[in-house]
Amino acid sequence: MTVTAVRQPAVAGLFYPADAQSLRAQLAPLLHQPSLTATPKALIVPHAGYVYSAAVAAAAYRCIERLRGDISRVVLLGPSHHVGFHGIAVPTATAFLTPLGQLNVDQSALTDIAALPGVVTLDAAHVQEHCLEVQLPFLQMTLGTVGIVPLVVGDASPAEVGGVLDRLWGGEETLIVISSDLSHYHPDRIACAMDEQTSQAIERLDYAAIGPADACGCRAIAGLLWLARHRKLRAQTLSLTNSGHTGGPRERVVGYGAYVFHES
Repeated sequence: MTVTAVRQPAVAGLFYPADAQSLRAQLAPLLHQPSLTATPKALIVPHAGYVYSAAVAAAAYRCIERLRGDISRVVLLGPSHHVGFHGIAVPTATAFLTPLGQLNVDQSALTDIAALPGVVTLDAAHVQEHCLEVQLPFLQMTLGTVGIVPLVVGDASPAEVGGVLDRLWGGEETLIVISSDLSHYHPDRIACAMDEQTSQAIERLDYAAIGPADACGCRAIAGLLWLARHRKLRAQTLSLTNSGHTGGPRERVVGYGAYVFHES
């Protein structure tokens, strides 16, 4: 495996358009709609192909569009789909590339968390991982050029993930984005019931109630909810659906939800 300073797109042309013009044309109508006026501190958004989940993700991302120029750093966390490991993986790449351009990795942030429990340097967790990559065009469309802190979460405890988030919490300049789909491959009726329970647990900040069967990014979600309790955040569900309602068959669906967290 060859690691370069700039992490190249792995799923452009598969999960989302590889052409910048087509990519902008797909996202712009979804983002330019009315949204909440409160300022979010954190988002949970799905990471499937845009044809299935972009509209759900946009329900959260359009809440931050008016904060362009105010948010300068985004901490991105999502699950590992290709590599099994313990901890929270940081890359050696100094930038991530998309069809819309390049986003630089906040090196000072990586230095700040390097000695925290669970943090490991592991490029293999990033090279083919789509869960963070599909969020980058949304960030570029809404916030422009921001620094990113890309973290792939393996087998990590809520306290380990929450500890990293707490160290990187910052102020109004920092946004946290958790990338996660919900239940996988159940019939529509069962998935809707499961995902509704997961949404209620997220709104209760009940990090112990969400496991791998409920959300592929359950460990990243748990870390955010663990910290959200300590920092007294409020969670709100903005959109909840599944692939059976966005173009896929209803016999075997993947759930998608969009959530915002506000500081009290």
